[in-house]
Amino acid sequence: MASSFSLPPNLAANEASPEWMNKGDNAWQLTAATLVGLQSIPGLIILYGGSVKKKWAVNSAFMVLYAFACVVFCWAVWGYRLSFGERMVPFWGKPNVALDGVYLIGKPFLGKFPNATMVYFQGVFAAITLILIAGALLGRMNFYAWMMFVPLWLTFSYTLTAFSIWSPHGFLTKMGIIDYSGGYVIHLSSGIAGFTAAYWVGPRLTQDRQRFPPNNILLMLFGAGLLWMGWTGFNGGDPYEVSVDASLAVINTHICTAVSLLTWLLLDSVFFRKPSIIGAVQGMITGLVCITPAAGVVQGWAAIIMGLCSGSIPWFTMMVVHKRSEVLQKVDDTMAVFHTHAVAGSLGGILSGIFAVPKLNGLFYGAPGHYIGLFYGLADGRTHDGFRQIGVQLIGILFVVVVNVVSTSIICVVVQVFVPLRMSEEDMEIGDEAAHGEEAYAIWGDEEERLDPKYELPKTKAPGQVEMTWS
Repeated sequence: MASSFSLPPNLAANEASPEWMNKGDNAWQLTAATLVGLQSIPGLIILYGGSVKKKWAVNSAFMVLYAFACVVFCWAVWGYRLSFGERMVPFWGKPNVALDGVYLIGKPFLGKFPNATMVYFQGVFAAITLILIAGALLGRMNFYAWMMFVPLWLTFSYTLTAFSIWSPHGFLTKMGIIDYSGGYVIHLSSGIAGFTAAYWVGPRLTQDRQRFPPNNILLMLFGAGLLWMGWTGFNGGDPYEVSVDASLAVINTHICTAVSLLTWLLLDSVFFRKPSIIGAVQGMITGLVCITPAAGVVQGWAAIIMGLCSGSIPWFTMMVVHKRSEVLQKVDDTMAVFHTHAVAGSLGGILSGIFAVPKLNGLFYGAPGHYIGLFYGLADGRTHDGFRQIGVQLIGILFVVVVNVVSTSIICVVVQVFVPLRMSEEDMEIGDEAAHGEEAYAIWGDEEERLDPKYELPKTKAPGQVEMTWS
């Protein structure tokens, strides 16, 4: 039977690497996408699994694993074309699949590599957004509700902001918003959506809210390290080419993150008299988030200032404002994604509007006169353009907040019609065993040994041997 598959018109039958494709760009883009994927699998699996109580380690890690798999499937089938396809309305693309062979080996809307590479790269960005939302819901959300929430939120929330801000046809794109790598689309969205969903799901048990120590801080640090290093692909991949802009984005990312971590650590040491590892990780995350919308369009000195701001302002909102705000206190945000992602993402977006360099914007956007930070607008006598950029950045924040509050609330209301959003009190007392019939740190053969009447604990121990404690 003859094959019905046909090659696109710009690709000859014997041409695996067409003239329009750059092999170096394609290789880097695939590598960057994989680095972003590793931030989630295994990075956030390990970070979440180590950051929660022992009884929630499996459930927290499983929420990440499920979200990644579900998003990758939904993204290829309909999510990508909703986000980057032909314009249907000013904030949404036309639904279509992205699995057709001819489409996948053709050119994307940007970049010198196949559509298949772009679908993969954007897919891991979509996946990590849902996984960040999970951070606000750890320790009580019904897993069946989470299974429904993920595809619905991807379809009716993420695709709207992605199309509006990143697609060439989006209305905020045309207004000239600066969001280099997802400060709005990913971090502000996940912070607001996570906080909103946490409101609808409800809080953890009282004893869990009052005391929720990490079950393995070293494991948590390992996950945090994967998150930090993976951000090299997160920000370095967004120019869609191997360029000086990609290199600038990478070094700015690491500079801002280091300064932010050190600033948070200093504040913890001064005000709490103890340098906190958990605080250092939070400072690391806020630095990564803050630089993301500006990574390749600001200078190194601006990255340092952004690190100082991201290590101090989210610290203040978390440690001072949160404790004094009745509204914030009512919502149980397990991993503080509102502060580390919504606040830091908004901060990064505003600072992008202040420090964005026109010539660097020209390298990234191809339109040097269309994007200018307020700092350079004042210096170059383009005050109106500088203030306009700040206005566009603020409009972007407002749009993302409204879309995510409304869409997330509607999705939660719909889901709870079919399944409870929150686990029962009895199941929350137990945790992983009740939710999945599994536990993170079970000792192999422990149950068999306890049931075996021949099994006896050793009555003596060798010199220097530590006596084992059984739980």
